[in-house]
Amino acid sequence: MQIYLSRPDITEDEIEAVCEVLHSPNLSLGPKLPEFEQAFAEYIGSRRAVAVSSGTSGLHLCLLAMGIGPGDEVVTTPFTFIASATSIMMAGASPVFVDIDPVSLNIDAAGVESAIGDKTRAILPVEVFGNPAGFDEICHVARKHDVPVIEDSCEALGSALNGKKAGTFGTVGVFAFYPNKQITTGEGGMILTDDDFLADMCVSLRNQGRGKAGGWLGHERLGYNFRLSDINCALGIVQLSRIEQIKAKRRQVAEWYQEMLAEDQRLIVPREAKGCDVSWFVFVVRLSEGFTLEHRNIVLEAMTERGIQVSNYFPPVHLQPFMAEKFGYKQGDFPVTESVSKSTIALPFYNNLGRDQVAIVCKTLKEVLDRIL
Repeated sequence: MQIYLSRPDITEDEIEAVCEVLHSPNLSLGPKLPEFEQAFAEYIGSRRAVAVSSGTSGLHLCLLAMGIGPGDEVVTTPFTFIASATSIMMAGASPVFVDIDPVSLNIDAAGVESAIGDKTRAILPVEVFGNPAGFDEICHVARKHDVPVIEDSCEALGSALNGKKAGTFGTVGVFAFYPNKQITTGEGGMILTDDDFLADMCVSLRNQGRGKAGGWLGHERLGYNFRLSDINCALGIVQLSRIEQIKAKRRQVAEWYQEMLAEDQRLIVPREAKGCDVSWFVFVVRLSEGFTLEHRNIVLEAMTERGIQVSNYFPPVHLQPFMAEKFGYKQGDFPVTESVSKSTIALPFYNNLGRDQVAIVCKTLKEVLDRIL
């Protein structure tokens, strides 16, 4: 029996919506694009939404729209998917890493304050695994130093902290719709902001630098083809209409894991912090203190051999070979990130994972842990 790490949740409604576009003359830059943007802005509670080709391109465009480039620094986390850092590099700026809080796994607010310097042009925090804990503190630091926040909410659609939705803490927020996310457009992303200038710049930059009145062959600035097609948008509109159902499904799977693994002292099982409404993106457990990287890797290999897809989540960004070579990072630079990273096990997690399947995953995990003790 194969249990997958992640699977999208596509219904006949999504298929019909995509087919409707395929039967139309508007496969790109048609009516589904503004419809998706409006629906998303209304759901998040932002004035503007700009659909783009990916979360990575969304982060990149936000940096460019803010005028961030060579010689500038952006404070971010080393415990994230690599695009949080590489988008900064693609803009020509340099990422400045700050270690993470050992409980929330988000960037440490006190460390952010210490890292802000004369070259700091923005803070780019990530709601890791969909968890918004500590974002109020991070934004307090940002306001204190008058530094904008580019909120990487690519894993956090539907999450909230004290009633405030992920994607609304920063000057801009960015979401992603890869197939393992809460909703998917296949590939795609969305920029959210209340700032019309930044939104208009992102609209231009995503579409080859075209302006509002310049026509198809009029280009006001250097731009990119980071558009999202009407095919993707049609899929996104239906997925977004199901977001509360999707959140509930994912919460149920998370609760099953919490219930079945709660008593195992060998594991650190994720829970919601006070004030957090987590829209679960993945379910990542950690091996308790005393286990080694070798133990973790044995678990990953053994479970994979038994047909259960698992993964480590995330390797430290600063120790990726090209990153270490370029900036001179080494083991020990960010000890909390490195320690956490060595212990992570991402378990199968998706909307339609059944209780029986979760039970098999948990039983197998415990058997493997018994074997390596």
